[in-house]
Amino acid sequence: MAEVVLSNVTKVYSRGDKPAVDGFNLSIKDGEFLVLVGPSGCGKSTTLRMVAGLELPTGGTITIGGKDVTNLPPKDRDIAMVFQNYALYPHMTVKENMSFALKLRKFPKAEIDRRVSAAADALGLTDYLKRLPKALSGGQRQRVALGRAIVREPAVFLFDEPLSNLDAKMRVEMRAEIIRLHHQLGATMIYVTHDQTEAMTMGERIVVMNQGRIQQVAPPLSLYEKPANPFVASFIGTPPMNLFPAGILSPEKIVGLRPEHLRLVKGEASDGQKGVSAMVDFVEPLGSETLVHVICDAQKFPAIVREPGFASLAAGERVTLVPDLSKAVEF
Repeated sequence: MAEVVLSNVTKVYSRGDKPAVDGFNLSIKDGEFLVLVGPSGCGKSTTLRMVAGLELPTGGTITIGGKDVTNLPPKDRDIAMVFQNYALYPHMTVKENMSFALKLRKFPKAEIDRRVSAAADALGLTDYLKRLPKALSGGQRQRVALGRAIVREPAVFLFDEPLSNLDAKMRVEMRAEIIRLHHQLGATMIYVTHDQTEAMTMGERIVVMNQGRIQQVAPPLSLYEKPANPFVASFIGTPPMNLFPAGILSPEKIVGLRPEHLRLVKGEASDGQKGVSAMVDFVEPLGSETLVHVICDAQKFPAIVREPGFASLAAGERVTLVPDLSKAVEF
């Protein structure tokens, strides 16, 4: 079993400082792919480093597989970590980099060869085992870093923004690679990112953090459709959810609507038609869809509407927003 449990975990770096992580409570199931996401400084990497043993919590407990590891060093936690930078030894070949930790632990040569060969095959690195890191692309180097973690066969894999240094195309490919590895290995994986697209496409469950606290824990679709608070609503989704202030769609509450749950009608609202009068601010044609940015007459509130295909609208044009209130979330 590789269940990871954090109970009331807190981290304060200096007396009097605001906690970097504050009262973190979470159970991560054996074999689960869990993503920690949030803005810079929210405490997600600090939380991961405490699971790894690279930081000790100020308070609370951490267990892995039922064993209290709160104060144990990283080598005694049965974890493997993949960092943002590849951290490869430049003078070692791919095979030597992948096998180095096993050699330190005095594994038999036959077992080392078996593990390295299996990992290299899974990651498409078999033809590169004799190369030095300088002869590899960024994506290949990150695959070597993944392979180095895989050969250890740990109970828990920890990923700290491992794709941040890759270009957009390579990030998409590596996301698919990591997801495939999770399905293949069935191991517990905890993944930290500031990129909510990564979080939504990779996580079985997502933990949204802000200012050291958990804001919501849920599967991706639940986060998208039913955010727990305005912060989650505005952080999850590209573009973010529109949060209409009280007085526009509801007299007393903030109303959240995703851009695709608003419809645009050219011109002012006709008699009996429910809608919000607005003016087009600017238009973003994206090919398969168009994002139309408008300014509502009421409170001069800016909103975004997602229109399928090409929308023939121009800045300054008068429009009416027609909301699908069945999709609305109230705060």
